[in-house]
Amino acid sequence: MTQPLMVLVCASANVHKVEEMNALLQDIVHLVPRPAELGEVHETGSTLLENAVIKAEAVAAFAHADAIADDTGLEVDALDGAPGVWSARFAGEPQSDARNRALLLERLDGIVNRSARFRTVLAIVRADGTVIHADGTCNGTIALAERGDNGFGYDSVFIPNDGDGRTFAELSSDEKNTMSHRARAVVALRELLPTP
Repeated sequence: MTQPLMVLVCASANVHKVEEMNALLQDIVHLVPRPAELGEVHETGSTLLENAVIKAEAVAAFAHADAIADDTGLEVDALDGAPGVWSARFAGEPQSDARNRALLLERLDGIVNRSARFRTVLAIVRADGTVIHADGTCNGTIALAERGDNGFGYDSVFIPNDGDGRTFAELSSDEKNTMSHRARAVVALRELLPTP
């Protein structure tokens, strides 16, 4: 007899992140959407781990259930690791992926060293307060211009080192899920979870 799937309330309201996490965890976890009435959880941490835990704790407390959250940052060497923990709001409020990408490309104009990495931290907060976390990194470079129509966030400007020169936005979801930062965080997290 197989063990039932672990049920986790997903803290993210980002549909794309939820789709990626569901695709990567579906054989061991049943993801439940976050309660709509929860509202926005403010990311007040100074690290990706702190923000992931803040979000997971808020959802776990509100839903009285185990919750999973992630926080992801793009770290660009020529910008001293920025935008990092501020990646989603790099260009300020209101949050805009297009404005974030435009500002990143503007800041890197004329810069030769375009090395960067995506980092994702996943955190599970159990109803009893136990925290499980794992992280994943994907090294790459920032393209000179946006390329591709898939993905979200900075995908159209990030070229993974493990790929063939295409940006994440030029890859299919399946291709991206073999090498992305989120996929690597999930692989690390899976090692910490019971298997069904």
